[in-house]
Amino acid sequence: MRRRTPPPPSPLPQRDGVDPVRVRLPAGGAWATVRDHLVTRLAAGAGAIDGMLDAGLIVDAAGRPVTRDTAYVPGMYVWFHRQLPDEKRVPFAIDVLYQDDHLVVADKPHFLATTPRGSHVAETALARLRRQLGIPALGAAHRLDRLTAGLVLFTVRPEERGAYQSLFRDKRVAKEYEAVARYEPALDLPRTVRSRIVKERGVMAAREVEGEPNAVSRVELLEHHNGLARYRLMPSTGQTHQLRVHMSALGTPILGDPLYPVVTGPVADGDFRQPLQLLARMLEFTDPVTGREHRFISSRLLQAWSSYDEWAG
Repeated sequence: MRRRTPPPPSPLPQRDGVDPVRVRLPAGGAWATVRDHLVTRLAAGAGAIDGMLDAGLIVDAAGRPVTRDTAYVPGMYVWFHRQLPDEKRVPFAIDVLYQDDHLVVADKPHFLATTPRGSHVAETALARLRRQLGIPALGAAHRLDRLTAGLVLFTVRPEERGAYQSLFRDKRVAKEYEAVARYEPALDLPRTVRSRIVKERGVMAAREVEGEPNAVSRVELLEHHNGLARYRLMPSTGQTHQLRVHMSALGTPILGDPLYPVVTGPVADGDFRQPLQLLARMLEFTDPVTGREHRFISSRLLQAWSSYDEWAG
């Protein structure tokens, strides 16, 4: 099997901790110019593409500006910086719990996306940490939902990222979460929940369907008071929204969840009230590069448990 040739390095630096966009021109195209392809491929529109070309903002692998007349060459790469959206700053700090020559382990707050996506680009954990630590090559080994707080593992060296990502792919990371939800005395815990979860593109909520289980979660009761309970959740798989779906299916939806059991809509940018009471509390694994045994624990507290009236108010 032929190995795919890696793309050339970007001729453009990062901006605000965000990588430039890289576009590879596909083979078999009928476009005469790079400009024609970009107008077809990108949603920005012909006027915006022409403006970027005229301003020299789209460059080739050598850093030379691409013009409106640059010929289309299959396999050619071009780069440009996207126009950053007008993002609301998430007013909570991201804490670095550990850093060495290979890893950064951060304790992410609620409402901060892990990596650039959609309308969240510079206001993400990855972009913030690149700026904060001065490590442009920093990459995420896995992700947490924007609404979930807790531990995220980042890699320092791009050539080692695959080794750390494989830890999560191969289920060689022990993960524990905590959640706050209603206390249900009749719910028999601990238990292991198994189901098949599907998440369709363009649909906000995932759902359980018939079929071979692809999502497995251990649910334990830690303590309860005043009608609320604190739960320990241990997923052994990583389906989208898995813990949120399973807690809702048990009749104990996590407090602050805008999707389960009823979709009330996405949490608007800038609305930092009532954070989802889900926390990635612990990560434990053997470092695939150094062989060191790691165990990290978040120091964050779930507000609805420590001060329900403040969270609800």
